[in-house]
Amino acid sequence: MEGKTGKTMFSLRGDAHKIYLKLKRASKNKKPFKSIKELIEVEDIQKFYISIESETLKKIYYCMIKEKNGSGIIPILISSAPWLFFLFSKQLQEFLFKEGSFLWVIFVFAYITILTLSVILHFHEKSWASVHIEIIQEILHERKQKFSE
Repeated sequence: MEGKTGKTMFSLRGDAHKIYLKLKRASKNKKPFKSIKELIEVEDIQKFYISIESETLKKIYYCMIKEKNGSGIIPILISSAPWLFFLFSKQLQEFLFKEGSFLWVIFVFAYITILTLSVILHFHEKSWASVHIEIIQEILHERKQKFSE
């Protein structure tokens, strides 16, 4: 969504749409696409990986696959925390609901906030791993093509 000033307003759409809007705005203002921060960042990653020899790049690729497919600490914490709370549910209820206390509100707010931020962080990291994997695959494929010619 764009406001009257042409600036992107808050949107629940993903990064892909936000990049599209930046590209569209740059095109409209006759600015080069190379000036867009996200594209500069990807180009920097590409240049770095191009400078690395293929054998090392393959090892980095395997590490990135592990990162993308690994469950990681965040999903483990997200799935194990409720079991921990369940284990101590009686004590937790007594503490949170004692004599009209509103500690439960703080607890619920903190728990949902931490849970939400953890999930966002987890998927953000997985998406970056995917970007690195695609870039590495493309470089290795191009090198293989050049070698076979």
